[in-house]
Amino acid sequence: MTENRSSAFPSLGFLGRFGRSADLRALDKALREVDLHPNLMPEAVKLTLVKLLREAVPARPEARDYEEAAALAAYCMIGPDAFTAVNNPVLARQQERRIEAALEEEGSLDGQIILLTLHAKLVHPAVIETFQLSSEET
Repeated sequence: MTENRSSAFPSLGFLGRFGRSADLRALDKALREVDLHPNLMPEAVKLTLVKLLREAVPARPEARDYEEAAALAAYCMIGPDAFTAVNNPVLARQQERRIEAALEEEGSLDGQIILLTLHAKLVHPAVIETFQLSSEET
């Protein structure tokens, strides 16, 4: 059975004729669940995030995969105070532990998500300062 091309590649739609891919809809939904409006994340970043998920998850990414990616990206973007205020302290602490682990483990999906937000200049200054984040530009 061949896979439908629209489900094989994320799409943005064109002149309202083609809908957004299921991947992008799932990511938008997950971003809303952590109280980050999807329009605050550029489409290029969303497309790259979907691509990273597809490469990291052997099977097709599931809702939980998008939720975890969205939570980490949202934490990086809005910072610890705002994230904790709109979510819960336990979820915020989980994101902090994920960032700490990603800094130790080179090439992890979490590390790639953090680096993506850093390169897109979307990381909140408090997150950069707390975790001493930087990217080596070559």
